[in-house]
Amino acid sequence: MARMTMIEAVRSAMDVSMERDDDVVVFGEDVGYFGGVFRCTQGLQAKYGRTRCFDTPISESGIVGTAIGMAAYGLKPCVEIQFADYMYPAYDQITQEAARIRYRSNGDFTCPIVLRMPTGGGIFGGQTHSQSPEALFTHVCGLKVVVPSNPYDAKGLLIAAIEDPDPVMFLEPKRLYNGPFDGHHEKPVTPWSKHDLGEVPEGHYSIPIGKAEIRRPGSAVTVIAYGTMVHVALAAADEMGIDAEVIDLRSLLPLDLDTVVQSVTKTGRCVMVHEATLTSGYGAEVVALVQEHCFYHLEAPVVRVTGWDTPYPHAQEWDYFPGPARVGRALAEVMEA
Repeated sequence: MARMTMIEAVRSAMDVSMERDDDVVVFGEDVGYFGGVFRCTQGLQAKYGRTRCFDTPISESGIVGTAIGMAAYGLKPCVEIQFADYMYPAYDQITQEAARIRYRSNGDFTCPIVLRMPTGGGIFGGQTHSQSPEALFTHVCGLKVVVPSNPYDAKGLLIAAIEDPDPVMFLEPKRLYNGPFDGHHEKPVTPWSKHDLGEVPEGHYSIPIGKAEIRRPGSAVTVIAYGTMVHVALAAADEMGIDAEVIDLRSLLPLDLDTVVQSVTKTGRCVMVHEATLTSGYGAEVVALVQEHCFYHLEAPVVRVTGWDTPYPHAQEWDYFPGPARVGRALAEVMEA
């Protein structure tokens, strides 16, 4: 089986989808000849031509609006927003148009678009290249929101997203593009070529959207995470020597609530980890659901480990970024309660 980085896995997903279905088109800023700022689309224009992989003006609203029109016409656009931070000019198109087409047309029309966007920090990108806006999408009926944590999932989930009849926000943690970053910025990153989840089939396969994965079974405490924080949570559990069960949500909307409830019911303790800001972050929804469904099984209050309620601080990147030490303190807190 091939070994791929997440960049290569994402590219392979688009390649496989474009080869299987002539209606799949890829476009965005610098995705054609240049191959994208992270090179995720490298070679696609040369292989499929400028009508199926092409560059756009610097206008996110125009990019998404065009994609919606193409989807209504019958095409399947897979669009790249260069950074998740840049999606705000297109937020109206995403939430008021793409998310509502099925509802407004009583099912006569769907909107099979995928909006790919690199998300999160850890690359010294500062406040305008490091945001994690997933909660702004999970609040919107009609959207699906996916955040993979490894190359194998990235390819399978992106193929599923492209084949889905409804709009999918596909957030790619940029800190994971080349390796499973565990929050230890002072250490070299292990490449995906040396990680089991770097093994990626070269052909077509898909992973169902809406199904979480247990990355580390355990019985003492449940740690819920997604994206980069999955690897941070795994590192924290190992370093603390705690029998933690680590759940990789993969899909935020729809959420695999059954897996979460079963785990917390078993362990009686829960820690939620995400990189986005604390207030109204996606973890608040998960914690509310855990309280509703697992209240009589909880042995301690649920604890959240998140970014700060501030713009992403370039000068204090590693204080803001939830690392293994912060997650470890949360694990100790719930275990001692």
